Amino acid sequence: MCLWDGLILLVLLLFFCFYLFCVVFHMLLRLRTLTAKVMSKPMQDSVYKVSANKKRPSASGLESIGPLVSSVEETPDPISTVIKGEIPSWITGSFLRNGPGRFEFGESKFNHWFDGMALMHRFHIKDGQVTYSSCFLRSDSYVQNSEKNRIVVSEFGTLATPDPCKNIFARFFSRFQIPKATDNAGVSFVKYKGDFYVSTETNFMRRIDPVSLETKEKVDWSEYIAINAATAHPHYDRNGATYNLGNSHGRNGFFYHILRVPPGDGKNDVADLSGAEILCSIPASDPRKPSYYHSFVMSENYIVFIEQPIKLDLLKFMLYRVAGKSFHKVMSWNPELETIFHVADRHTGQLIKTKYYSSAMFTLHQINAYEDNGYLIMDMCCGDDGNVIGDFTIENLQASGEELDKFFNSLCTNLPRRYVLPLDVKENEPNDHNLINLPYTTATAVKTVTGVFLSHEDLYNDDLLQYGGLEFPQINYTYYNARPYRYFYACGFGHVFADSLLKMDLEGKKLKVWRHAGLFPSEPVFVPAPDAKDEDDGVVMSVVITPREVRFMVSS
Repeated sequence: MCLWDGLILLVLLLFFCFYLFCVVFHMLLRLRTLTAKVMSKPMQDSVYKVSANKKRPSASGLESIGPLVSSVEETPDPISTVIKGEIPSWITGSFLRNGPGRFEFGESKFNHWFDGMALMHRFHIKDGQVTYSSCFLRSDSYVQNSEKNRIVVSEFGTLATPDPCKNIFARFFSRFQIPKATDNAGVSFVKYKGDFYVSTETNFMRRIDPVSLETKEKVDWSEYIAINAATAHPHYDRNGATYNLGNSHGRNGFFYHILRVPPGDGKNDVADLSGAEILCSIPASDPRKPSYYHSFVMSENYIVFIEQPIKLDLLKFMLYRVAGKSFHKVMSWNPELETIFHVADRHTGQLIKTKYYSSAMFTLHQINAYEDNGYLIMDMCCGDDGNVIGDFTIENLQASGEELDKFFNSLCTNLPRRYVLPLDVKENEPNDHNLINLPYTTATAVKTVTGVFLSHEDLYNDDLLQYGGLEFPQINYTYYNARPYRYFYACGFGHVFADSLLKMDLEGKKLKVWRHAGLFPSEPVFVPAPDAKDEDDGVVMSVVITPREVRFMVSS
């Protein structure tokens, strides 16, 4: 680069720094008024604070899982599998899974587990036999990365590098452009109006042919409804409608939105979210630092959004883009903040005025929720450290020996909890006494000057700790979602990746465990038997992989 180019670049940099200072100063002035009234404050009710989660025992000598965090080839043509044991004859259909399958293009590599290109899997089961196929999602991200043979679309933990073919000024100014949201939908399969989609946590989804795994239309939520993103974990009611949680941000601040998509008629083979509506909008407690969320709670008549103390710093997002840092760096955990439970009527969208809150906790997945005699019972997997999301870098996952042990032992232990919300809190209720009188729970809800403070009940005995706590909970969703229930299924985490399957009986908090050394199961899915009379009459399905062999199994 010549001297003049360097001088010009320096002038441009100084000009931009001054411009950025003005923008930041203006944002702070504008947000000052918004945040003064609704800013989340540190917990003041220390007398009501609950104890932290218990920790699993420290581990040593963990087996390396590096081979599980490496790129694989797709298998578009179905292949037969070897069956050991017997598959119930009544099981017929396809078991669909989704997750990362490619971690580099050319010399450029992804940094985070969530960044890998989506690889869709189909296990087709019929007459006791199983065939397997897989296809990479032909997202714009995948196609563009493949064409350039390098990473050109930014992901959660990886910022795309500027095009080396552009001149220095074009590369410089590309730092100041907000990257487009990815359509690398590698989190889950979801259904809207009877159609299958793969989803992530941006405003984009992709419709999928569930038989061939062919990638179809890209769907942009913002073309149907005024939101910027939606979760990959919707809920379904018994009439065929789908509910989800999204967000938007603009001059008026940051809002969380409860969404509803009506049932479809199945007449047209085309992606269609028409009729989608916003049922309820919830302003962020801190519009400059909204909360991260992964899912939400739904009962028969209510939806609960949990505003937790893992925050996205929007100002830092702008600055990190200039500095060349990725999105996951803007997330921070603040254990001094409270957790707020926003409750809305599922049918009218009306928010309950009562403020429900608890000490800081972190949750990704809910187990179930139901109503009982004027109370809303919510069961969730919770932890006490929200930093865990940013920790799942490829570097950490490919560690071995003492480094892998150290990484695993630093992770928080997620455990099942129950929170109970009294739905009709009278203004004349006295403060400082428990509002819950259900005989089967030790959870409490204490009225305070500012609202109702919630303390949870642990839904486990200490024997769960030896299996590392649990995550990825599932229930008999077809018949027991939003209803009183007894059983749930989950993955145990005695390793960085799940290394056991668990069945929890809430009557006595009794645990049953499937575990084999060196085998790593996926999220369990419960399939009820035809004409089942008992809640747990059915099979649990999970894809089990191992770093020792290039093969897998479906456990049921």
